[in-house]
Amino acid sequence: MDATRFFTTMASPLGTVRLTSSGRVLTGLYLEKFGGRTIAAPDPGWKHEVEPFDEIVVQLREYFAGTRRQFAVPLAVAGTLFQQRVRDVLVDIPFGETRSYGEIARALGQPGAARAVGLASGRNRFFIIVPCHRVLGAGGALTGYGGGLERKRWLLAHEAAAAA
Repeated sequence: MDATRFFTTMASPLGTVRLTSSGRVLTGLYLEKFGGRTIAAPDPGWKHEVEPFDEIVVQLREYFAGTRRQFAVPLAVAGTLFQQRVRDVLVDIPFGETRSYGEIARALGQPGAARAVGLASGRNRFFIIVPCHRVLGAGGALTGYGGGLERKRWLLAHEAAAAA
């Protein structure tokens, strides 16, 4: 098995985005600075390449231009079965729409698991592609986004404008 890892960065309206890949699948999509923190630099052995990211960079640019609503890129899925189930529900939230943590918990058949949904959503390594920004607190409260509430607000407004 090839253990080579790749990364690249791209500018976005939300700041610099770092993409990571095994060369076959996307392993992460991160904002370089979020919530007052800076994500760790790639390991020294990682290769800074553009080619493994050509398609996802095009798709992200289309998203930020308001012309893309869904992504088609292979992801390296990881996490517990519950986290994977939450991720599946997040991906199914339509562009420009939102759901509450409670609604997602009920969709999973676990109506008391809203906090667990929030924790699973917080482990999302693919912001925008797995749209955890579309999840709101009870009563529509803007809560819980690792990229910061200002960015969550921007993403929701961007999608609302593009969907109109």
